[in-house]
Amino acid sequence: MLIRKPTDILPSEITPESLYRQRRRFLQGGLALGATLLAGGLLAPAARAARALEAVKNAAFSAQEDLTPYQDVTSYNNFYEFGTRKDDPAKHAHTLRTEPWSLTIEGEVAKPGTYTLEDILKPHALEERIYRLRCVEGWSMVIPWVGFPLADLLQRFEPTSRARYVEFVTLRDPEQMPGLRWPVLDWPYVEGLRMDEALHPLTLLAVGLYGKALPNQNGAPIRLVVPWKYGFKSIKSIVTIRFREDQPTSSWMAAAPREYGFYSNVNPEVDHPRWSQRRERRIGEIRKRDTLMFNGYGEQVAQLYQGMDLRKHF
Repeated sequence: MLIRKPTDILPSEITPESLYRQRRRFLQGGLALGATLLAGGLLAPAARAARALEAVKNAAFSAQEDLTPYQDVTSYNNFYEFGTRKDDPAKHAHTLRTEPWSLTIEGEVAKPGTYTLEDILKPHALEERIYRLRCVEGWSMVIPWVGFPLADLLQRFEPTSRARYVEFVTLRDPEQMPGLRWPVLDWPYVEGLRMDEALHPLTLLAVGLYGKALPNQNGAPIRLVVPWKYGFKSIKSIVTIRFREDQPTSSWMAAAPREYGFYSNVNPEVDHPRWSQRRERRIGEIRKRDTLMFNGYGEQVAQLYQGMDLRKHF
């Protein structure tokens, strides 16, 4: 595999030296933890998830709500590559090997290539942002994510004028992901955003939560978080980012086009064909609450969809 380092992108030109050194300390700390490798040569998932991440709290982008307990966030998940029950990912995702990890950048972009996770993280200062996560099945959480704006990464690779959409692809490895043995979806998992959605400052690439590295079941080592869309849009364990001129077909669109549209914005006025979206259950609470348009982020993102029929473009 060709591993390219973006040597023409100097960290000192992108972010202050103090923040660049902060990233270096994080990466060096990860190497130090490597001394505790298992006999198979891989750091235990529990040890990786216990790593503390240095992050600046971003109050401007944070919901002012009670957090969902860490235990619930890490034990009640959708990650069908490890099973379809909510507790399956926590039980089975220990088989996922996240080190080493690389991302392939391709398509309508000036600087394609395959980059190590260290290359990806090196210039970026991490932030902690508290975002709501609303799942299409009707449950929700409030999670303190650790990551950086997706726009900061995409712009490094210089999308061409033909790049109108961004497609994301999850790892596909049946040896590591036992759920791939069943044809629940046409693997690998694929998602996509319109370019203006991808570049919106709320769109986050997350590498941690609750101040720690992402556990495997939550999408380690790097995942998308798009807080105004249903949770399945926030693709996990990303290995490919592809810039496209045409709209990609996401996995759930391909599997059930009547039920899952490309945009998948949280909208209490547009029901799923098999259940209402007007109410939701916050994990840890008994009573349901009203679902908010755009998951409560309408003030920030509603302008992206001006003039669109949101029942047609669901």
